[in-house]
Amino acid sequence: MQNIDKVRNIGISAHIDSGKTTLTERILFYSGRIHRMAEVKGGDGGATMDFMDLERERGITIQSAATRVQWGEEPGPVYPINIIDTPGHVDFTVEVERSLRVLDGAILVLCAVGGVQSQSLTVDRQMKRYGVPRICFINKMDRIGADWISVTQQVKDKLGLMALPLQIAIGRESSFEGVVDLINMQAVYFDGPKGEDIRREPIPEELQDEANTARHHMLETLSMFDDQLMEALLEERVPEPEHIKKIIRKATISREIAPLMMGTAYKNKGIQELLDAITWYLPSPLDRTIVAQDLDHKDESGKGAPLPLAADDNKPVVCMAFKTVIEQFGLLAYTRIYQGEIRKGESYINARTGKKVRFGRLVRMHANDREEIDVAGAGDIIAVVGVDCASGDTFHGEGLSVALENIFVPEAVLRLSIEPANRDGADKMGKALERFRREDPTFRVMSDPETGETIIAGMGQLHLEIYVERMKREYGVEAIVGEPRVAYRETPTKAVEFDYKHKKQTGGSGQYAHVRGKLQPLPEDSEVTHKFTNAVTQGRIPKEYIPAIQEGFELSLVKGPLCECEITGLEMVVEDGSYHDVDSSEMAFKICAISLMRENLTRVGMALLEPIMKLEIEAPESFQGSICGHLSSKRGLITSTSSRQLTAVIEAEVPLGEMFDYANELRSMTQGKGQFSMEFAKYKQVPKNVQEEVIEKRRKDKEARAAKMK
Repeated sequence: MQNIDKVRNIGISAHIDSGKTTLTERILFYSGRIHRMAEVKGGDGGATMDFMDLERERGITIQSAATRVQWGEEPGPVYPINIIDTPGHVDFTVEVERSLRVLDGAILVLCAVGGVQSQSLTVDRQMKRYGVPRICFINKMDRIGADWISVTQQVKDKLGLMALPLQIAIGRESSFEGVVDLINMQAVYFDGPKGEDIRREPIPEELQDEANTARHHMLETLSMFDDQLMEALLEERVPEPEHIKKIIRKATISREIAPLMMGTAYKNKGIQELLDAITWYLPSPLDRTIVAQDLDHKDESGKGAPLPLAADDNKPVVCMAFKTVIEQFGLLAYTRIYQGEIRKGESYINARTGKKVRFGRLVRMHANDREEIDVAGAGDIIAVVGVDCASGDTFHGEGLSVALENIFVPEAVLRLSIEPANRDGADKMGKALERFRREDPTFRVMSDPETGETIIAGMGQLHLEIYVERMKREYGVEAIVGEPRVAYRETPTKAVEFDYKHKKQTGGSGQYAHVRGKLQPLPEDSEVTHKFTNAVTQGRIPKEYIPAIQEGFELSLVKGPLCECEITGLEMVVEDGSYHDVDSSEMAFKICAISLMRENLTRVGMALLEPIMKLEIEAPESFQGSICGHLSSKRGLITSTSSRQLTAVIEAEVPLGEMFDYANELRSMTQGKGQFSMEFAKYKQVPKNVQEEVIEKRRKDKEARAAKMK
């Protein structure tokens, strides 16, 4: 088997249009995985990793794609690198989320002009959530306005990272020629038509002072993590390059620094140096501590005891299916192996279902191509064909009962009604929606019980638009799509006490349940959307009836009294009650809870919550005034404005309900020169007058649908 200490599992993540897929294409080329480079928006068939037709047409990445390359030549060390190229658009953020969940390291790509943008912040948050060490790569150094010093400062200020430049640029913008390697103090140039010939020379005289200053700063920063280096600097000894690399590796893996490198993927400069840095500084599976939950030993809360896993082929298997894709021949599960080795034809236990599942075919992915393998070991990322599982499922071998922490799934904020244009397309549409729902945890499908309409929910307009388009192309279903609807929520504003008795006497045994307590709002910073608290003492309500009360409470949260939106931020505290030896039952207490909720939800001062989006706009400075005025008219709150080379950068928080068709509005306001990106920020209470408008509009829509049904 492979040397696990040489394996690198990395992801490439960034804000939209920072050059992730172009960078991945260059990595594939220089490592010998492909022999011809293609461009994302070129007329040559599109980049290797963007294999969907929609991705090639639009020039964006929609699905994360995996591949494996090898870097290094024998007799020296050869490093197998598993790479996942992820989307930049916030609507497909779950692709980044589930990739980072299973990776050991990452490349955070930053645009040399745009710097740290809105999606860079999101990706950084995701990396921190899963404790993933990263190298920052400043791309597009050849563009007008490229400024790596400014981007370095933004990484420190906005991301709170200790960014450590390991290089400085030779030349600016269109005259960018290469980089100065501060560890070996050499100028590195990338010659040949495709930058394949690396030339190392003495540092140009005009850059010598700048390089000395930058190296001194690098060594001073690193000396905080190593006493030997501190001594060498005090004694004015020149430290060995290998020693410097070891310190950088240690500090990167512990996430105390983020090494910063630069280049231009499109112009083929700086990529080989980045590949070297991946092998030198990013962790192998042996360097990461992964902790599973031991389901045989649970604490009071029902959580399994922590069980550290070891990247060792000889231990029992533990692996996670982090992404599922439904294909013609069954389900394809992208799987990260944390411990042990999996073999073709053997069976493993799904921790969620407790059932044994046979792994009939194992494949190694290269974008959409696959190579059959018989065995895969600890630290590897492969795909299993034909298994039945869901994203985030843990599989383990005999003698273990463990589960890995699941993947964080953001809330869907936008809904659309959808129906097939032709009656005979209903079956196909059902199959398509079921497939998309299983593949993408942020894509929700539900049915309106009153109108019978099918509702799809997702992260934004582009997210849902892509799925409607895929349905048409892959399943031949033309769909009629309704107006986008904001996923409002309802929340209580005051506490009320309840004392409710459910009594029903018919022939035979009756129904009796009596519950007392209070309904109250949860704190604003609560991590849960609702809470049930059992404060009953002295067995006033037997323990076996408490879960039935909780079930009735949770069933009542689906539709609120204002406009039938989901209820959030509510706590039910059950303090007292009574029961009957004969007539009380679980069903009686469940009905009692549903009835008391129906009666009391109108008393808790229910208010409407709306999703607030974090918006970042870039446009020429001359349009700044009109953009800010327009945002104010949309109930927007401007949080910051800054300027970068005659371009205004405006950050704001705006209600999602006001943002439909904003792309066209911004285009017409800025003569087509403005661009924006937005992501979900939080839920916030709707102003009273807007709340009344929303409720009235929902009432009219409901009446119109009811009339249409007749």
